[in-house]
Amino acid sequence: MTEPPKTDALKSSPTAATHGYALLVGGDPDMRSALTLELAPEGRVLEEVADLDAALAAARARDFQLIVTSRESSGQEDVQFLRQVRRIRPHVRVIIVTDESKPEDVIASMREHAFGYLSRGLSVDSLAQTVRAVLDTPTWTDGIEIISATPELITLAVRCQMLAAERLLQFLGEITDLPEDEARDAGMAFREMLLNAMEHGGKFDPEKYVEICYVRARHMVMARIKDPGDGFTLDEVRHAAIGNPPDDPIAHVIRRNEAGLRPGGYGVMLAKNLVDELIYGEKGNEVLLVKYLPGFEPPPRQA
Repeated sequence: MTEPPKTDALKSSPTAATHGYALLVGGDPDMRSALTLELAPEGRVLEEVADLDAALAAARARDFQLIVTSRESSGQEDVQFLRQVRRIRPHVRVIIVTDESKPEDVIASMREHAFGYLSRGLSVDSLAQTVRAVLDTPTWTDGIEIISATPELITLAVRCQMLAAERLLQFLGEITDLPEDEARDAGMAFREMLLNAMEHGGKFDPEKYVEICYVRARHMVMARIKDPGDGFTLDEVRHAAIGNPPDDPIAHVIRRNEAGLRPGGYGVMLAKNLVDELIYGEKGNEVLLVKYLPGFEPPPRQA
């Protein structure tokens, strides 16, 4: 008999869809309500256990597709649980939810292929959104590869795929310790440049990867994004707002529609207004974003 091809992806089984699809640890009533609201219309069944030890025993007995941890356990404890459950259920999607977290825990969860990590600004809506991403992805591979990582310097390879981009943004949001306004601006700029790299350089081809380096220095945050494309010059970007003639500020909208591109085209212009430095490499397929922290005055540029 010919063996089926091996794959890192997981497809939901019929039994998992009707019984024991998701496991909630801790029984938080708000989390239960959010999960039930998302799972019930899909015919998915939510089960509950009291703590991580009981969750591990349940995972040994049944092939859950999703496990959501409890606020009551720390990020470190949740990552240890994730390591253990990976040995018996390598494809289960785990969303870590915790009130006690460190950047090192977030990085460790990425290494162990957590689906999501919710700590800062945790809300029912953020949990529901992450669960919705699970439901929308019956076949899943991680798509985020850590090359090296400390809280100050993280180097990654990320699949050119919207899900991988959104998950990465959520992980980095947990690590970033910037003041609220700077975190918001830097996050929006990084998102625009990341999606540009995936769309135009990687063509949203899941077999291609974007290289990312994130640096948290004393007075600034920097992010370098390099896509697998051939590069460009800003003069050639007729599908972006930054390339519009002065007398036609929406010319790129028509060009994007004709080319079948997603709505937008304001990414570069938006990012330039949100960060302090936006620098393209010679080839045009890598960009450096720099955001200075409040109170820091960069030295003047030499002429």
